[in-house]
Amino acid sequence: MKEYARTERIGAELRRELAQIFRQDVRDPRLAGVTLQGVEVSRDLAHAKIYFTCFPLDEGSGEQEHLLNGRLAGFLRRRLARRAPLRMVPQLRFVHDTSIVQGERLSHLIEEAVASRDAEQERE
Repeated sequence: MKEYARTERIGAELRRELAQIFRQDVRDPRLAGVTLQGVEVSRDLAHAKIYFTCFPLDEGSGEQEHLLNGRLAGFLRRRLARRAPLRMVPQLRFVHDTSIVQGERLSHLIEEAVASRDAEQERE
């Protein structure tokens, strides 16, 4: 149980530091709409999976994922090494988080179902 809490704390710290690095040091306009959603750190602290979304409505997410997992991952890792109080900075892997888009789609489907049920009840 203690190990699990440690990885969560480290993930939260990495997310905070990465968000600051994005605001202060990343100048690429293609990454302007990136928002970090969460960080999962492996138990051995060697790997970190960073979930991100893109706004508006995940446009260009594939290109952004490619950019983030390319040379920028090394740049971000070096910046983290300077800022984060860790002996070893994990390898970074960025993954596009589609949960917001899926939630919007489900919400829209629910609204349509309720509207069609209400229309059916009015006809009766």
